[in-house]
Amino acid sequence: MPYRRTRWDTPDGDFIDLDWLIDSKVSTAKTDRPLLVLFHGLEGNSDGHYAQAFARTAQAMGMDFVVPHFRGCSGEINRAPRAYHSGDYVEIAWVLERLRQQHAGPLYAVGISLGGNALLRWAQESGHTARSTAAAICAVCAPLDLTACGMHISNGFNHLVYGRRFLHTMKPKALQKWDQFPGLFDREALLRARTVLDFDQAFTAPLHGFTDAMDYWRRASAKPHLHSLRLPALVVNARNDPFVPEISLPTPRDIAPDVQLWQPVHGGHVGFPSGAPPGHLGFLPGQVLHWFNSLG
Repeated sequence: MPYRRTRWDTPDGDFIDLDWLIDSKVSTAKTDRPLLVLFHGLEGNSDGHYAQAFARTAQAMGMDFVVPHFRGCSGEINRAPRAYHSGDYVEIAWVLERLRQQHAGPLYAVGISLGGNALLRWAQESGHTARSTAAAICAVCAPLDLTACGMHISNGFNHLVYGRRFLHTMKPKALQKWDQFPGLFDREALLRARTVLDFDQAFTAPLHGFTDAMDYWRRASAKPHLHSLRLPALVVNARNDPFVPEISLPTPRDIAPDVQLWQPVHGGHVGFPSGAPPGHLGFLPGQVLHWFNSLG
């Protein structure tokens, strides 16, 4: 999908890059059309298969579309001595509030995986005021219990297939950050990291004010706070997600009245293919956007 990139300077002297679908309006021309904001997952960006699928569906349904990149994920190392993490609700808040100021129409937000957990944490921290920013939100395949998910991807088959893949890009980025700010974290511990748990212990936790990985996972998890949401939210998790153990998924007892759970048997991690082989990825975005529209 064709994108137009804009860069915003952050209050702490850093920047984030936003990729707008080419026919979406930017701050120079307000529009009454709905705006769909997509927060990507771990090491994701606007070129990801799910971002492309949501962009295509949003365009077909007459919506503007934008992907704000978490820091360091847009192709250029960020300036500040920080990165991003699963509970980065302060960053989400700043982005959504600025988008709300420049957009006249309804605003909807979708978070994928890590972005979904962070988006839910924003809604929880915002309480009743969240409705003044977003009409509704959706979290797709979010690791809502970060301890359960972090241990799951740090062991056995999931570590061999998925954990090592993430570390392949995360460790070089972290070393770039150390080159910017020597002594920012324990470089030797990072070099020894072999799992996501090791990485979060050596890098993510100390950079973002957490005591250790377990403290980070506990405080950043959205599941314990789902009962406090005060705006419409759809929480989508496939029961065969290799990143998110089924036993960790929320139940109706865990959620607020405005929250709807959708937990299909199949779908994998942000997959949900449909149609004849090789299939297509339009099913999930279509369902999510139709749900947004059904809210009126």
